[in-house]
Amino acid sequence: MSDSIHVEVCYALRDRQEIVQLRLPAGSTVQRAVEASGLLQKHPEIDLAKANKLGVFAKLVKADAVLRDKDRVEIYRPLIADPKEVRRKRAEEGKVMKKGGGPAEDAAG
Repeated sequence: MSDSIHVEVCYALRDRQEIVQLRLPAGSTVQRAVEASGLLQKHPEIDLAKANKLGVFAKLVKADAVLRDKDRVEIYRPLIADPKEVRRKRAEEGKVMKKGGGPAEDAAG
């Protein structure tokens, strides 16, 4: 067993992705990797205490999760719109369109 691990820390922006490769002591946490990456200083909008969630290979994890060799830590941006709310609005708009979509047809014919 090695005394160090290789990990990468990723932060996706709208137009590009920042990836930092790191070598850390075995037993390092997600928090330590994020801090060592320098991304917190480079992107002051990252707020791990409130808005930004963390993951390893697209699975949400807590900051104190212990990393394994070749893990990829991901810093997620906060959602701009709640997906449930967007679907609900889209469904309501669809109902309105179906109700008043065109001329009413005569039931007899």
